[in-house]
Amino acid sequence: MKARHDPGKATLISLSGLPGTGKSTIARKLAERLGAVWLRIDTIEQAVLASEIAHGPINDAGYRIAYAVAEDNLRLGLSVTADCVNDVLLARNAWRDVSLRARVALLEVEVICADVREHRRRVETRLADVTGLSYPDWRETIGRAYEPWDRERLLIDTAESSPDECATAILAAAETILGRSTDG
Repeated sequence: MKARHDPGKATLISLSGLPGTGKSTIARKLAERLGAVWLRIDTIEQAVLASEIAHGPINDAGYRIAYAVAEDNLRLGLSVTADCVNDVLLARNAWRDVSLRARVALLEVEVICADVREHRRRVETRLADVTGLSYPDWRETIGRAYEPWDRERLLIDTAESSPDECATAILAAAETILGRSTDG
């Protein structure tokens, strides 16, 4: 698919879900297919932690940085794939606000892995690909507070589908829901 550089066609795709569901793999594939900016909270937060300014908890700094960078790129006409847990309504609303300020379409996607054994296997066997990143263990993952959704979103289950199939389903939904082609 062609890269998107038309301000009228930029789209924000916000992926949400617990760690280990496959968000980053799918987000990377979406960014490659769309020629979009991939904003990964794990990468941003690790960069903040590695900097000399982080002397304690960074709280929502990674998200706030991602919102600002997303908005800048959307205003340039570049689509953005946001890759983050988005476990609270406040974070989900912030992505919606970014799309409203940038005047672009938003597709909210919740990524799950309905097969608990598979989800646990992924959490327990994955290797960090960001320097300094430590993933949560299974207990931390399933014990995480995750607010229920209060609005419509696309639900993607990675238990039975490959990352490529998931990305294709998201792009198809974007074409249908957003009313335009995602191929530029």
